[in-house]
Parts: sequence; structure tokens; C-alpha cells
Amino acid sequence: MALIKSVRGFTPQMGERCYLAENATIIGDVVMGDDCSVWFNAVIRGDVNSIRIGNRVNIQDGTVIHTLYQKSVSIIEDDVTIGHNVVIHGAELKNGSLIGMGSVILDHAVIGEGAIIAAGSVVLSNTQVEPGSIYAGVPAKFVKKVDPTQSKEMNQRIASNYLMYSSWFKDEEEK
Repeated sequence: MALIKSVRGFTPQMGERCYLAENATIIGDVVMGDDCSVWFNAVIRGDVNSIRIGNRVNIQDGTVIHTLYQKSVSIIEDDVTIGHNVVIHGAELKNGSLIGMGSVILDHAVIGEGAIIAAGSVVLSNTQVEPGSIYAGVPAKFVKKVDPTQSKEMNQRIASNYLMYSSWFKDEEEK
């Protein structure tokens, strides 16, 4: 069972049908919607400020989500995919955005709806990533606009896949 830890009077709240890997850690002021998955070694650390996670969000292995004390919060809207070993620190991820493996998103950055952050990118503090765009690099810069239909289809496919993957683990737990 995942480590769910209260701190400073805050206890994490999870929606319905969420999958939490056994060694995922969720601490403090965290509110998560329905049909989310938090994978192995992911840490969602709402000890110093709040973290809000929408519906159908998949937070993949090794990801860390945190904030700055009294200065930033992390807000992740619906249908967001966060790849393996990502750091989200006090940023906002809009609906349908995709964060590639190993990326870092820093305080007060906003990732626009349907935007894609390429693997290994670093989105600096206060960066405003345009909706429906691809950003890549260190620091991350605009690469091109993406076809909104293709972006939405890709992200819905990934989200559906992660719901399926999590069902495999839930099935095993019920045996």
C-alpha cells in the first residue's frame, strides 16, 4: 500500500478508482480527482503548500511534485500525462498537457492546454507555454504548434493505456 502521510493537519484526499503503487508517497495537502494513477517511487509532497490534481492524470515512476512554502502551488488539471522521472515544482499544467520523461517544470510556469514538453526539457520559472505547442530543450523553447486533434488523440490514448495498466495491478491485488 502507498505511503499516505498527514502533515500540518492536512491528509491527502484521493478520488474514486485511483491506483497508487505500493511505494508511491503522498503527503499533506494533496487533493486528487478520479481515475488517476501514481506509479512506483513517485512522490507527491504537499507538506509546504497545496497540490491539486484533476481527473485521469497519470503520474509515472519516479516523478516528484512539490511546491515552495507560501509562494507556489502545483495545479494539474484533467487528462494530464506526466512521464517517468519528472519534477513538477510549483507549476500549473493545463488540461491535456503531456510532460516528457525526465523534464523539470519550475515554479509559476504554466503549461498550456494540449501542450507537449519534450523529454529532458527544463521549463524555467514563470514560463508561459502556449496551448497546443511543443517546447523542448534546456531551457525549454518553442519548437512548433501541434495539430490539436492529434495531440488530444495521443494524450487520450496514453491516459486510456494508463487506466488499463493500473487495472492490471488492481486485479492482482484482488486475488
